[in-house]
Amino acid sequence: MSGSLEANQRRGVRTKAVLPVRVKGKDSAGKAFDDLVHTLDVTRDGVRLGSVRHQLNASDQVTVFYRQRRIQFRVVWTKKMKGTSEFQVGLQALTQDGEAWGLNFSDYKTQAASQSEVATSAGAQRGPEYGRETTYELFIT
Repeated sequence: MSGSLEANQRRGVRTKAVLPVRVKGKDSAGKAFDDLVHTLDVTRDGVRLGSVRHQLNASDQVTVFYRQRRIQFRVVWTKKMKGTSEFQVGLQALTQDGEAWGLNFSDYKTQAASQSEVATSAGAQRGPEYGRETTYELFIT
């Protein structure tokens, strides 16, 4: 596992959104994969994925496909989920496309993450660029 920073350091504003995506890359063993997974939350320059069934290493590069978009990301952190063979993965975009998710982040009211929310993610493997967190709630009607 790579080094970790303080759990309360997040770079951007999170929008809770469960979106179906396809992720493609090479796992920690060098084996190519192409899987359907989902987002848990998104930011202007990153995403947290759930249901990833391959172990990835910090600094690995993957491609995420959402609708007609193809976005290159770098793995920032990974976390093995207890009782399953799945991982959550934090990714940082290698290109700056604020509209990659089709969301206008300025339309949502920000709210600081509670200490308990931040503490629950403290067990994740993190890379050195992980920043401060603010949470957005997204309601799709």
